[in-house]
Amino acid sequence: MATTGEPEAVPLSGTPDPAGPGDAAAATGSGRLGPPSWLALVFLLPALLFLGAYMLYPILFSIYRSLWDAAGLEFVGLQNYVDLFSTPSTFVALRNNVIWVVVAPIVVTVAGLLFAVLTERIRWATAFKLIVFMPMAISFLASGVIFRLVYEQDPDRGLANAVITTVQDTISPSAAFPDARPRPESPVTAADGGGFELGEEVATGESALIPLVGVQADDLPGGTERAVAAEPADGAVTGTVWLDFTRGGGGEEGVIDTSEMGLPAMEVQAISGGQVAGTTLTDPDGRFAFDGLAEGSYTLRLSPANFTEPYNGVTWLGPTLITPAIIGAYLWVWAGFAMVLIAAGLSAIPRDALEAARVDGATEWQVFRRVTVPLLSPVLMVVFITLMIYVLKIFDLVFIIAPGSVQRDANVLAVEMWRVSFGGGNDQGLGSALAVFLLVLVVPAMIFQIRRFRQENK
Repeated sequence: MATTGEPEAVPLSGTPDPAGPGDAAAATGSGRLGPPSWLALVFLLPALLFLGAYMLYPILFSIYRSLWDAAGLEFVGLQNYVDLFSTPSTFVALRNNVIWVVVAPIVVTVAGLLFAVLTERIRWATAFKLIVFMPMAISFLASGVIFRLVYEQDPDRGLANAVITTVQDTISPSAAFPDARPRPESPVTAADGGGFELGEEVATGESALIPLVGVQADDLPGGTERAVAAEPADGAVTGTVWLDFTRGGGGEEGVIDTSEMGLPAMEVQAISGGQVAGTTLTDPDGRFAFDGLAEGSYTLRLSPANFTEPYNGVTWLGPTLITPAIIGAYLWVWAGFAMVLIAAGLSAIPRDALEAARVDGATEWQVFRRVTVPLLSPVLMVVFITLMIYVLKIFDLVFIIAPGSVQRDANVLAVEMWRVSFGGGNDQGLGSALAVFLLVLVVPAMIFQIRRFRQENK
């Protein structure tokens, strides 16, 4: 006991003990409060295993496999990469990938921007956005099947050519008898420059017969009547153009039988001295007449316009247009995605900036170009880079839409990788090299995108 007479210091209740939990933690050697760090690894272990099994291991194995031959028995080093850049099909795929990277992201981003801006000015904006975004709910496989039908050459099946041929026929109607022709022994022969002509000249006051075959009776226009032989007329050249074919057989060639039909609206020309002296059209019964011709003899010619093939639209799935056609399908699928992201960025733009520009006298185009687009540039860049990453890996649409005859013309790196590895090439060494090359192309875009996200979060 102290002998100084001063009372002994007693710690107050609630006052932290200098030698409290901190010193106790230090004494135990943990140096921190809470659960140990290794416990976090336990919870992360399933995700790390999944990441390693489904991403890290395939990447490493593809790099390893690309150094071996087709059968995987002989180490060839970088020979697969040398073959990759010396194969013509790879150059076609690389060229098409460049076209995709340059064209598709720009077109889709611009379309999404226009849709996002326009939807702010229409009443049914939500319904419009829903319709434009709806293709995103459809798989690429189904989208490819849809556009394979849209691009069919036959206008009766392909929507694109059905629209084009409808417009074309409205502006310039096609011929009604593209397959009509004379018999081999007929006096009607092929004319220079197209069409057919009567071998013998016809003088004014005479009548001519021009028989044709090759027309199905069911294909005759509505209102067609039975053929009637034209009567000669003074000062005129007359005649009849008819289908010289009797259903069920019988009849006489070169003679108008009672059951044979005329060919209406057939353009007939009277030629004199190599020049067209007159033009007329046949009646529903096939008769025609040239009035007002000068006295003389004329060669009767059926104009080439009577026999032109009907316009069947554009060959979308041919080697020339196959890549633009597939990019059109890609636009249909991804325009909604771009529109939704850009519309979200557009809604975050301060309205004060737009109103200030309008008060200063800026037109709507100037507001859009100098205010809206610069403020949306971060969002536009995110959309563009995201689309670029997906474009580099494009496979489904190209594989489904392009017919087998033009697969090589529409080829891209992902399709080439599949074709070399599993589509008949059976060279998984070269296919793995293509996969590694495709990864090298995608990684820079992904790194750039991640950096942009980090900068925006700061």
